[in-house]
Amino acid sequence: METKRLIPYSVHLPEPIYNKLKAAAGERKASSLVRDAITMMIEGGPLYASGYNKAVQDAIDIVKLDKATSGMIIGGKEVTAVLVNKMLKLQMKEKSSGTKKSRGN
Repeated sequence: METKRLIPYSVHLPEPIYNKLKAAAGERKASSLVRDAITMMIEGGPLYASGYNKAVQDAIDIVKLDKATSGMIIGGKEVTAVLVNKMLKLQMKEKSSGTKKSRGN
């Protein structure tokens, strides 16, 4: 973080996340944890996009391995293929400058 000037910002959180954040606050880690997470998400960059895309790929792998969706046809389309195609559109693409492009919804 380049600047020393920090400005407070309020955010609404689901209760389970709030409780985990409160526990981190007891260890004096909450502010930097939230600040770093928001900065990484907003500024994007290869680390954020890489982690995000890894999570999407993990979800795709789970769907592909699920025997319940394998071979199931709805509306003439295999459920696994439909889900995988939708999840592939969630992956982030990197610009040459290293900043993230929006997802291809």
